[in-house]
Amino acid sequence: MNKAELIESVSTKLNLPKNQVADVVETSLATITETLKTGGEVVFAGFGQFLSKRREARMGVNPRKPGEKISIPAVTVPKFKAGKALKDALKVSGNAAVSAPTTTV
Repeated sequence: MNKAELIESVSTKLNLPKNQVADVVETSLATITETLKTGGEVVFAGFGQFLSKRREARMGVNPRKPGEKISIPAVTVPKFKAGKALKDALKVSGNAAVSAPTTTV
């Protein structure tokens, strides 16, 4: 599922105009992004938590020249921790594997 499909699905389920749902989705994503940029966290109880983590500078190996060391600068990266309700919803009983398409939002 991509962003357009999410908007379509929510619009259909709530019987709202697509442009109104698109505005809500865009504003929600922008708000989450701004909150993470300022070092804050966004928590949806039961669903999960979005947060930003600082990855410190480190030395790495150049994949094109394995003998060459490169300096990897420090960076802030987004993280997501799934909540209990989401984890429980995705649990599969027994050893059966679930094959589902990847969702990109």
